[in-house]
Amino acid sequence: MKKTQRILLGLALVFGISVAAGCQSQTKPAKSTAAASSTTRTVTDMSGKRVQLPAKVTRVADLWHANNQVVLLLGGQKKLVATTQMIKQSPWFKTIDPSISKVTAPFAGDDLQSEELLKTKPDVVIAADPAQIKQAKKTKVPTVNAMYQTFAGLRRSVNLTAQVLGGQAPKVAKRYQRILNGNLAYVKRQLKGVTTKPKVLHFVNATNLNQVDGTGTIVDEWIKAGGGQNALKQSGNMISVTTETLAKSNPDVIIVGSATTAQARAALKKNAVLSKLKAVKTNHVYGNPQGTFPWDRYSAEEALQVLWAAQKLHPAQFKQLDMVAKTKAFYQEFYHYQLSTAQTNRLLSGASTPK
Repeated sequence: MKKTQRILLGLALVFGISVAAGCQSQTKPAKSTAAASSTTRTVTDMSGKRVQLPAKVTRVADLWHANNQVVLLLGGQKKLVATTQMIKQSPWFKTIDPSISKVTAPFAGDDLQSEELLKTKPDVVIAADPAQIKQAKKTKVPTVNAMYQTFAGLRRSVNLTAQVLGGQAPKVAKRYQRILNGNLAYVKRQLKGVTTKPKVLHFVNATNLNQVDGTGTIVDEWIKAGGGQNALKQSGNMISVTTETLAKSNPDVIIVGSATTAQARAALKKNAVLSKLKAVKTNHVYGNPQGTFPWDRYSAEEALQVLWAAQKLHPAQFKQLDMVAKTKAFYQEFYHYQLSTAQTNRLLSGASTPK
């Protein structure tokens, strides 16, 4: 009997040790998974792709000109380890953030240089160009697509960038969303009951008067939000259109990017065909404000662009709107920079430099 008890006790001990060992082997993967989740996180980019990032992002390579401005607005500029030549050379951006001139631009012309990108040791790459996104992904660095075409997309892209940056950025993004939504709502209220929608022709710049922006773009979005309609039926961003087509569109208002109002009017008046347009004859031609990134193109300063555009298209409805005050307040709020009145007037005129 005692012998039988000893055998049973031995079997029990062996079984207990086996169970304990089995439990340990089963819990190890759980610990490993928990450790992995504490060092990484996942965001969904603008293309719908899920991208795994480090839990804390401290080094950002931003290959999209426009998104560098979003990073600046959200207070993440110290995390930038790679940018673009356009941003490095932007007088307005450098005025707000002088350190940008020291950030690497890993490009040879317009071509991304993968080796130079990797030398910056980024935790994440932010981009918009499909070819650059594909190339960046080959480096195995987590790559986020931030591209958008609408105001809804702008909101999502700002929130996405805030998620990537972490820290206080999401709180800043919420403040920005309130201002953007508030400005859009203000314009809508002021235009209530207004039935006229001026036809607007938007030139990319004053040097190529055949390159314009059609429908299905952020330019088309702010034209509509500002109470106008695109003078063109063609869709697309920076599309080439014949002078004959432009003449037939006969816009009520012309807005020209990357130019002052004086430069825009001079360029159009020199053109034998375009000088005959109604908008040119009535001086309804305006250079678009630029700022840390041109307001008319994929800019976080669309929050100001919609106000500016609405005032140009419907001056009677926006007599009380003070764009100088609005612009100063925005720059103080998000860039912690106090624009002078002279700087603000230059910015609003479309000047490429603060002085």
